[in-house]
Amino acid sequence: MIKKLVLAVAALLASTGFAFAQVDVNKADAVALDGVKGVGPSMSKMILEERAKGEFRDWGDFQDRIKGMKGKKAMKLSEAGLVVNGKPMEAGMAKPDKTAAKKEAKDKAVEKKAAM
Repeated sequence: MIKKLVLAVAALLASTGFAFAQVDVNKADAVALDGVKGVGPSMSKMILEERAKGEFRDWGDFQDRIKGMKGKKAMKLSEAGLVVNGKPMEAGMAKPDKTAAKKEAKDKAVEKKAAM
């Protein structure tokens, strides 16, 4: 009974390790990219098409070349196991969403106007 329980726990731990395996955008095929939570067939196709033009140098290059890949989305994909040249995305690497930057600028303008 205890052996079965230990074996079941070991199998569970081993399978969760595979779920968080890193997938490098410069090496993965469409199936591996689709296996990353948040990446679907259309995104993996876009990644493969851009990679055919040249490998991604870093997260900044990846975010510049993949449509809609900014800020939070890039960070979530990195947390799900996506890497660029073997490196996960670090907090300071995220490029801000344009809408978030516009909202922040608008908020600052409102604060400045209210202070007058």
